[in-house]
Amino acid sequence: MSMTPEEKVRIDAIETALLARWPETRIAPTLERISALTDILGSPQLTYPTIHVGGTNGKTSTSRMIDSMLFEMGLRTGRFTSPHLESYLERISINGQPINAAELIFSYNDISPYLDLMDSKFENPISFFEAMTALAFAAFAEHPIDVGVIEVGMGGEWDATNVVQAGVSVITPIGLDHTEYLGNTLTEIAKTKGGILKTGGFGVLAQQEPEAAIELLRRAAEVGIEVAREGVEYSLASRAVAVGGQLISISGLNESFDDIFLPLHGKHQAANAATALVAVEAFFGDTALDHDAVRAGFAAVTSPGRCEVVHRDPTILLDAAHNPHGAKALAETISNEFTFDEVIGVVAAFGDKDVRGILLELEPIMNEIIVTANSSPRAMKLSELEKLAIEIFGKDRVTAIETLSAAIDQAIKDAKRPLSDDSVGVLITGSVITVGESRAIINGKYKK
Repeated sequence: MSMTPEEKVRIDAIETALLARWPETRIAPTLERISALTDILGSPQLTYPTIHVGGTNGKTSTSRMIDSMLFEMGLRTGRFTSPHLESYLERISINGQPINAAELIFSYNDISPYLDLMDSKFENPISFFEAMTALAFAAFAEHPIDVGVIEVGMGGEWDATNVVQAGVSVITPIGLDHTEYLGNTLTEIAKTKGGILKTGGFGVLAQQEPEAAIELLRRAAEVGIEVAREGVEYSLASRAVAVGGQLISISGLNESFDDIFLPLHGKHQAANAATALVAVEAFFGDTALDHDAVRAGFAAVTSPGRCEVVHRDPTILLDAAHNPHGAKALAETISNEFTFDEVIGVVAAFGDKDVRGILLELEPIMNEIIVTANSSPRAMKLSELEKLAIEIFGKDRVTAIETLSAAIDQAIKDAKRPLSDDSVGVLITGSVITVGESRAIINGKYKK
């Protein structure tokens, strides 16, 4: 993302102003403030059709795939995702690229007085996430875009993005995460996530656990919409591991799509691809899709920080798994699609996550684990993480290192074995923040 020094100063100042608001992790379950804010801005989010993407895992990857296909079909696209890896500009993407600094500054200057006005009208100020959401809606309307792909921040029913009127609402697999806000059972979580299914839309439901599926279908019936369910109305027909990704076939709503190369690893990404394709089919209704554009869209897709190879010799993989569901998918991908003799893990997680559940999923694929901490105040205390790791991995497989940078250095040193033919991989995971910071460290120190 190139910008002038003046723009960089302004972009940093805007970020500081946004971060001074209620933090992303603090949630007041209401649409009252965001509705009032978008109303006073002239409801920019209603000026273009949208595809709304919720669920627990796979939202960002699925959003990126939908965006890539629509762009290859000749549409101007706007994509809003969260959280970001390295820069908050990544959250607002236009035609597949992070918004440029000048456009962001223009849109921020445009909405800034209204943010302050809303702060004075409500007991709680507009939050960081609400402000980012409004900023995205305004930037997309200004551009203008032909279609918005909007990822839910958290939950669904009361998430700030839920002021859109989506033509298609997508729900990726639901697991237990953010239980302090969303409830302790899959039924409760599905009830909140299902809040994005609305009258007048169409629902695309990825494979769900039975109790989540029941709740989502109940919601769809309540609002009177049609749905397409993975495994019933659509499915991943086949997948084969290929160099640099996989070759897949998808049975869609209206027809089948064969020989699609997806440059991402993991069966879960193939399933996300099927869901993304069906969302695009549903968006176009009875209009047949151009297979070449579909293939081009998938071939061009990237999903940074999702089983991403950022370095060779040693191979370093980054994955943003931050709950047991994500860690399980990661473990399966590593054992089925990579040929490492050994894996050295570097793990830093948030204290409010099911870290035990994450470590239990990762234990079978990591020969040794280096536990550390990212720079977030939410990071789990190193002593706590070390204790959990020793309990699950055994003392001789665990090393604790204070900083992420030092932990990465140690892992790379351990992975280089000049006298051995063993292929040793380094896997860095545990949270999106861990992956974003690691990416910056590796790009700064080590070249690909």
